[in-house]
Amino acid sequence: MKAYLLYGASDFPWRRDEFWNERTLNQDLELDTLYRAMAAGDEYLYNTVRKVVPVSLSDLDDILYRQAVLKDCIEHEPIVRQLYAIAVEALEVERKSFYWGLTASPSSVLHSARDLVQAFLGVLGKLRRVADDNVGQFQSPGFRRFYAMIREELTDDYFVTITRCLKELRFNDGVLISAKTGRGNKGEQYVLRKPHEKDPNFFKRLFAKGPPSRTFHIPDRDENGARALSELEARGVNHVANALAQSADHIKSFFFMLRAELGFYLGCLNMRNELLRRGMPVCIPVPYPVAERKHRYRQLYDVSLALRLEQTPVANDADANGKDLIVVTGANQGGKSTFLRSIGIAQILLQAGMFVGASEFEANLAKAIFTHYKREEDATMHGGKFDEELKRMSEVVDHLVENGFFLSNESFASTNEREGSQIGRQIVDALLDHHVKVVLVTHLFTLANGLYEEDSHPKMFLRAERRDDGVRTFRLVEAEPLQTSFGQDLYRQIFGDAQPVGEALSGESGMLSRVDET
Repeated sequence: MKAYLLYGASDFPWRRDEFWNERTLNQDLELDTLYRAMAAGDEYLYNTVRKVVPVSLSDLDDILYRQAVLKDCIEHEPIVRQLYAIAVEALEVERKSFYWGLTASPSSVLHSARDLVQAFLGVLGKLRRVADDNVGQFQSPGFRRFYAMIREELTDDYFVTITRCLKELRFNDGVLISAKTGRGNKGEQYVLRKPHEKDPNFFKRLFAKGPPSRTFHIPDRDENGARALSELEARGVNHVANALAQSADHIKSFFFMLRAELGFYLGCLNMRNELLRRGMPVCIPVPYPVAERKHRYRQLYDVSLALRLEQTPVANDADANGKDLIVVTGANQGGKSTFLRSIGIAQILLQAGMFVGASEFEANLAKAIFTHYKREEDATMHGGKFDEELKRMSEVVDHLVENGFFLSNESFASTNEREGSQIGRQIVDALLDHHVKVVLVTHLFTLANGLYEEDSHPKMFLRAERRDDGVRTFRLVEAEPLQTSFGQDLYRQIFGDAQPVGEALSGESGMLSRVDET
């Protein structure tokens, strides 16, 4: 039996290794905030969603399959939580059982596996009843296949047959084994036989003449004889013990996979419920193939920020369909980094088959997602910030694939305007030529203006909105880049009305206009 709720025809690789940039994505996009919200305090759910969410699906059918299952989970949340509770109960039964596994003696394996399967029967019965009660209510191919499999595998005849077999394997009337004599009169080809059927008439059984046999009894104190008899029994029951143990492991594996796969969807429900409780919109996004260039959204917001704050974060609207490049410029502390994070998180959630923090969202899939964000100074003093930025960019290039998605936040701002712009331009051009979609947040006017004036690739330019009085709205509007990032606003906010030193020396476009955005 297979659950197949995450993929249509395969299991999820739960023992997968960490991706080369998984920690970087987690840090840059603050994904751990999402994982904690999905877990809702459950450490098992936390570890489960951390395994599933970063595995970006790039096949359209896989995402649509998972989205359909998620829609069913939203429509029938109590039933899904009931199924999850059944899987947890089954694994608790296994944990409390004294199960020898396949490494102990055949007799021990047989007895422990028999008791475990017996304990599983009650949980399997609950699962069958849930399937019978709800088979017609779920619409997704994943759940329809799951319920059909449960009803086909766990039939009434199955429960009758397995109950009878488990009763016979208790050997209340002894063990019937056949064997042949081999070389040196040693036994071989030991086979466990089905006991003779008893006559249902008690008096006939009482007075019936038994079949001819050769019988011997082992004295009570004959330890060697008892040991030899035990070895004979072990040889006879070995194949049956292994088969029953494998059946127990198969049932346990099924419930393990069912709990894990439903755990992901429970995490989705937990986060969705929390966002709705805070009054935030969520939607099932519309995915497009990797070769297309789609990016349109309404009321897109940073989910991690929404989960950290009690107040509603500012949302943005844009239609970047057909664009290869989105360049974001504007005032310091205007919401650019928050916007970039909202774009990255939405893409991660889309490619995990989840909902997105927006009222509407559509985007093409990406073969891989890359981030390159500014970092603090190297505390170990092994190199400067610029050296560290180049090393991380080199690592991205080593893993670059066509139709990837690259998010850059203030890359190469650690060097001067001319060098940073020149390096940034070469990298952006190379990424676009390699058919990588790019979202670039930058304070480098030379870089932004050069991209604005060049027409080789379809692009969109967004600017962090700033009112005339210096107030940031944290919204992004479509507009050309400006030569200033309004650093004097921050200067006056901190130092009062004193004239900014940078403004006095070099004007608004001086170094003070490149105050790091928080």
